[in-house]
Amino acid sequence: MSKNHYIIPLFVPHEGCPHNCVFCNQNSITGYTERVTVSTVKATVEEYLKTINRDNSIIEISFFGGTFTAIPLEKQIELLTVAKYYKDKGLVDFIRLSTRPDYIDDLILANLKKFSVDIIELGVQSMDDKVLKLSGRGHSKADTVNASIKIKEYGFTLGHQIMLGLPGDSFQSDIETCYESLKLKPDICRIYPALVLRNTPMEIMYERGEYRPYSLQEAIEIGKTIYSIYSFHNVKIIRVGLQATDNIAEGRDIIDGPYHPAFRELVEGSLLCDMIKEQIAGLKGEATLYINHKYISKLYTNKKQFFNDMKRYIATDNLFVLVDNTLEIGEIRFEYMDECWKMSIKEFISNKVKEGKKYIL
Repeated sequence: MSKNHYIIPLFVPHEGCPHNCVFCNQNSITGYTERVTVSTVKATVEEYLKTINRDNSIIEISFFGGTFTAIPLEKQIELLTVAKYYKDKGLVDFIRLSTRPDYIDDLILANLKKFSVDIIELGVQSMDDKVLKLSGRGHSKADTVNASIKIKEYGFTLGHQIMLGLPGDSFQSDIETCYESLKLKPDICRIYPALVLRNTPMEIMYERGEYRPYSLQEAIEIGKTIYSIYSFHNVKIIRVGLQATDNIAEGRDIIDGPYHPAFRELVEGSLLCDMIKEQIAGLKGEATLYINHKYISKLYTNKKQFFNDMKRYIATDNLFVLVDNTLEIGEIRFEYMDECWKMSIKEFISNKVKEGKKYIL
């Protein structure tokens, strides 16, 4: 039986971050403007623990928002002391934090190890120095390489956060960023399409005509490719797109860009329809596909747009969809005349990456 995974989020918005990247408005993303303190950490953890059944659960304290390791060392120690207390008591299982590649060194990592931190996520964003400069990141590809190597050497779980469609980016540079990231062997990753948020330098660039974000369809296309490459290399993808929260709202916080509250569902649903289209493209007459009921939402995501678009490309007169819960999640069984075969989304992705398909469609 799989365990429930609970995250206790502790936001440190801009408290440690020494830069204002062109895409960033941390107050919008986190909804927090106050500085985090020992008392707020304790209160937050205690409040969450009241609502979580410890049995059959994995509980994690996560410091998000700013550049944790750029916070003064004394403050880092204060906050981590609280987190370590709960971990030592067996009340939480993991401690996670996010930071910039240029704020990682031996002193910092030794301190994080001392306080039982498990997971370090790096805001890589891009592995293209031109894109990093245009985005005001203030660090280089070399910083990401050095930080990633050190994090792995110290035995931490390494996470990479990648942003698609930044100033100066293209599908090609996004793909190259993905492959450069993979050379550093991240264990987990997050994939975000860049958005134009209000009150950011990117908003000014957008208004001047100096920057155009990806459309939603473009973001889905490149998102499918990056998702497929990371999946093929067994990197766990823990997030695709910004989380739907009350703190990010179209029209209020988002000026333009490929925001969708279920962006991951769009990427995975589009991939699934691509796979089906390839399997039955040349068939005529009637065909039937079987799918686990837990996966059928992927097939019909985006108000069945991907499914209906896929049907227009195939020659089959009638395509029937039936439920078969003996199938694995992500596996489809096809029946056509006297033929019957299976294909999984994992196999489909593997085939495409091995073929060197940079674009899934």
